[in-house]
Amino acid sequence: MTTSAVRRRHLASSPFKADPEPVIPVFELGELVSHDAHGVGRVVGVEASAVTVDFRNQVLRLTSPFAKLAKL
Repeated sequence: MTTSAVRRRHLASSPFKADPEPVIPVFELGELVSHDAHGVGRVVGVEASAVTVDFRNQVLRLTSPFAKLAKL
């Protein structure tokens, strides 16, 4: 594991602000999405930590966090 992947705990006595919690989007069935590499697709399956998206030419299961996936 790299040091950038390790999340440090914030001390209450620290003069610095705590790092914000990452926001992980929630997708719904039938929602249109855009992926940087695969283009526009439709969500066809939703799990706790993954979504399945139909991009017409292929169906992909993408796991969280969804860095390259955006709602349209």
